[in-house]
Amino acid sequence: MTPAPNDTDNLAKAVRRKQARALRHKVEGDDSIAHGLAWIGALGWTIAMPSLLGAFAGRWLDHILASKALWTSALLVVGLASGCAMAWRRIRP
Repeated sequence: MTPAPNDTDNLAKAVRRKQARALRHKVEGDDSIAHGLAWIGALGWTIAMPSLLGAFAGRWLDHILASKALWTSALLVVGLASGCAMAWRRIRP
């Protein structure tokens, strides 16, 4: 299946925009404070969402299996570890 001409045009435009941004960053240097705050927020969500999903899934399992907080704590730790790993991969060059 070949991509539609419009799809390849959109892809080419996206690649050109990304190259222009990279060149502008190389020329201008550091990003703005707003960009840094946006990165911090995105990293926060990257860590928080897997942690919350793990806690909610563990709470549900604890309710189903009538255990106290075994699954909640275990899946919270797993979610936190996976969120931190995703954030680390995102900030590493």
